[in-house]
Amino acid sequence: MTKTANNRTADHAIDPLFLERWSPRAFTNEIITEDGLKALFEAARWAPSSYNSQPWRFVYARRGTDHWPALLGLLNEFNQSWAKNAAALVFIVSKETMAVPGKTEEVPSYSHSFDAGAAWANLALQAVRLGWQAHGMVGFDHARAPEVLRLPAGYRVEAAVAIGKPGDKAQLPEALQARETPSQRNPISTTAFEGVFAG
Repeated sequence: MTKTANNRTADHAIDPLFLERWSPRAFTNEIITEDGLKALFEAARWAPSSYNSQPWRFVYARRGTDHWPALLGLLNEFNQSWAKNAAALVFIVSKETMAVPGKTEEVPSYSHSFDAGAAWANLALQAVRLGWQAHGMVGFDHARAPEVLRLPAGYRVEAAVAIGKPGDKAQLPEALQARETPSQRNPISTTAFEGVFAG
């Protein structure tokens, strides 16, 4: 059994890093440097992917920079209400095709979203290691995002991420303050099945 200071527990012993990661909405006003943000992208860079195709891409803006209003404006009204205090916003994008080794013509990548998710997990865990938290969300304008981010054809916007140092939950609306706590997880018995699906 593994337990952390925020009262999250694991059924089996794991690195506490996994239990320290959560998705706060209250952030301090601390800024993140360009180098600090790139340390998160460096961790994401080492994620596994099909044929090492590395389909993930990141479009980002730090709070207070020229690109911040456009990226913040893609979020829905609810997410804007708290993400406006984040240090950075990152949109995770995946490339839908890949070049298989030994071939020059690109083919559809079955796992592009899955692989981008692996990169996101690396990013989120590295954020914790460096004293930040990363809150992923899909509450954004899916139709406008490709245009605003200037994506070429063949790329999919997977999620948006707000990155910041956890702050005082009192800054949130009252309805959100009660939710500003790390979530627990379902037991492994409900998600892992030997031999055949049983969920």
